Amino acid sequence: MTSERIEQAPPIPGSFRVIPRAQHAISRKSISAGALRVLYRLHEAGHRACLVGGAVRDLLLGGHPKDFDVATDATPEQVRALFRNCRLIGRRFRLAHVVFGREIIEVATFRGSSDDGSGDRHLVDGRLVRDNVYGTIEEDAVRRDFTVNALYYDISDFSVLDSVGGMDDLEHRVLRLIGDPEQRYREDPVRMLRAARLAAKLGFEIEPATAAPFAALGPLLSEAPPARLFDESLKLFMSGHGLASFKALERYGLLQHVFPATAKVLAGEQAGAFRKLVERTLANTDARVREDKPVTPAFLFAALLWEPVRRAADAAVAAGAEPAAAWAQAADRVLQEQAQRVAIPRRFTIAVEEIWAMQPRFTLLTKKRAFRLLEHPRFRAAYDFLVLRACEGGEVAELAQWWTDAQELNHDQLAERLASAPAPVAEAPAGKRKRPRRRRRKSKAAAPPASATPASDGGD
Repeated sequence: MTSERIEQAPPIPGSFRVIPRAQHAISRKSISAGALRVLYRLHEAGHRACLVGGAVRDLLLGGHPKDFDVATDATPEQVRALFRNCRLIGRRFRLAHVVFGREIIEVATFRGSSDDGSGDRHLVDGRLVRDNVYGTIEEDAVRRDFTVNALYYDISDFSVLDSVGGMDDLEHRVLRLIGDPEQRYREDPVRMLRAARLAAKLGFEIEPATAAPFAALGPLLSEAPPARLFDESLKLFMSGHGLASFKALERYGLLQHVFPATAKVLAGEQAGAFRKLVERTLANTDARVREDKPVTPAFLFAALLWEPVRRAADAAVAAGAEPAAAWAQAADRVLQEQAQRVAIPRRFTIAVEEIWAMQPRFTLLTKKRAFRLLEHPRFRAAYDFLVLRACEGGEVAELAQWWTDAQELNHDQLAERLASAPAPVAEAPAGKRKRPRRRRRKSKAAAPPASATPASDGGD
C-alpha cells in the first residue's frame, strides 16, 4: 500500500464498473444454500437480486463469511410474498429476514438518495433515525458506509459491480468512507466504531480523510443509544479480533467515548499491569472464538472495568470506609456510570460483580472457606480471572499458582495441604475483612484478681 493511493480520490459514484465472473474469485460454492435460494427466487420473480456487503468483501479476500446479506429492488412486502419463511423487522431500516433453520438471510430493498415524500426518512440533529426511502442500485451503493462494503455480486450473470472504488481499496487494503465523512458520522456516530472494528478485522489502514473527524466528532458517541453500543461492543471485542479492535479504539481516540473509566486509567501512570490484564483477556477471548469455544461478555467487562473499580474502592478504604462496603459501592458506581455509555444487561453485571467479589475470597485459605469456594457456581470464571490477574506479579501470581495446583489434588490431599502448610496470601483488593471484636470492659468491682486473669488470656 502506498500513501499516494490512500490520498487518491475514489471514482465518482453513479456508473458501475462490471467485473465479469472470469476476473474475480467468488464462486457459488462459497455462498450458503439459503442465500442462493433467496437470490434465485427473487431473480426468477423478475427482481434484481445481489449479494452485498461484508459477504462479498470477505469472499473477494478469500474468507469464509458466516452471514449473507441480499439487496434487491423488491420491497419488503414483495419479499414476504415470495417466502413463507419470511418476517419483516425494523423501524429504522425496514428489512426482510428469510429463515432457513438456523440461518437467516437478511434482505434489504435498495435505498434511495432522496425522499420525494413517498418514503419514510427522518433525521434528528443530523442523525438518521429512520431511513425507509427506496431507490435504485446506483443510489443504494452511495448510501452504504465504506467502499469495500458497497460491492454487489449479481446473481443474473455472476459479475461483481463496483461504483465507488471498492475493488481498488480492497486491493490496497484501505478502508474509505463513502461521501463526506463528517456528514456521514453525524448521520450515525456509531460508524466511527465500525470503522475501527473493520480496520482491525481486515488488517486495513483507515484512509486519512475517513479518520480525520474522529477527534472532533467522537463525543457524539455519547448520544448513541447505550443498548446499541452494547451490541457494537460485542462485535468489537467478541468476534475474534478483540485485541486488534481495542488497540484501534485507543489509536484513534475512540475508547474514551465508549469506556471512559478504562481509558482514563490506561492514560495515567502505573497502568502497566492493568493494560496487561485487558490485553491478555482480549487475546484469550480471540483464541476461544477461533477455537469455537464459548465466551461471555461478563468476563470481558470484568477485565475492562477492574482497575477503575479497585482504585475507587481503595480510595474509599483509605478515607475510612469499611472495605466490604467500599468495594460494593465502588462496583455499583462504576457499573452505573458505564451503563450511561454501554447498556450492559443485568444478567452480565451480576456475573461481573460476583467475579470481582470472589477475588478477595481466594486469599482466605482455611479448610472450610477453600472447599466452599471450590463449590461456588462462579468459581471457574473467578479463578480464570485470578489467573489473568497474575500478570500483576508478586503475591497475586503466587496465589494464582496455589489455586491452580490445588485443583489437581483430591479432597483429602487438599485438606492436608491446607492444614499443614501456610498458603500464600495476596492482599485483598477491597474485600471483606474481619474486625477484631471489642471486649467489654468489666467494672472494677466485678473484675477477678489480676493473677487469675492474665492479660494474655480471654483473647479472640
